[in-house]
Amino acid sequence: MTSHVLSDTRVLTARSLTHIVRSPDTIITTAVTPIALMLLFVYVFGGAIETGSTESYIDYMLPGILLITIASGVAYTAYRLFLDLQGGIFQRFQSMPIARSSVLWGHVLTSLVANLVSIAIVVGVAFIMGFRTGASVGAWLAVIGILVLFTLALTWIAVIAGLSAKTVDGASAFSYPLIFLPFISSAFVPTDSMPGPVAWFAENQPVTAIVDTTRALFAGQPVGSDIWVALAWLVGIMAVAFAFAMRIYRRKAA
Repeated sequence: MTSHVLSDTRVLTARSLTHIVRSPDTIITTAVTPIALMLLFVYVFGGAIETGSTESYIDYMLPGILLITIASGVAYTAYRLFLDLQGGIFQRFQSMPIARSSVLWGHVLTSLVANLVSIAIVVGVAFIMGFRTGASVGAWLAVIGILVLFTLALTWIAVIAGLSAKTVDGASAFSYPLIFLPFISSAFVPTDSMPGPVAWFAENQPVTAIVDTTRALFAGQPVGSDIWVALAWLVGIMAVAFAFAMRIYRRKAA
């Protein structure tokens, strides 16, 4: 049974990846906005922003930019899932002897691959702009692991949006709040520079813990308790989103 699910997921993931290969503008578009934000903040606003740190501003802000990259990318998952649902592809798959969950996992794994490629592009541009890190191999692997978890958590939210939306615009519009969330966190400025209620929200939302952990890993500094807070948020969000997505999918497939 397990091998059956894995083989079906592999085939459907290859199908979704083929669509991306044939339209690489999806990845390019996903990377353009974060790169534009890096250019804007580093070369326009960076000199006027006080972070209280001796590191360059590109080093400070990159973790937040990577999260925005992922938040932008998962919108395409909701969009493609909605098109499959409206085009009758799901109904065709249900008439075939394949594992039903593999249909969703194909989209989720495609999102993971596409977002990792976008992240690699953004990091490459960041190095050109002056980003430097003393992170060890282990720290880099930890950063990649956190970004993978973040991508999976947001992608399952995108699956919910893709299955529930009534229009194409509605399927992709869910990502706007996710893109905006890093701006109310420690991604671009320290939270203690914000007004009281805003600072409280920034300090207690998941993005701040994820950003602080990633920033510490890049700088080769101790991550403290932030990494456990970040992991708790990521695993919790992913588990809840997965459960809701599968419930909605079973209802539609019934």
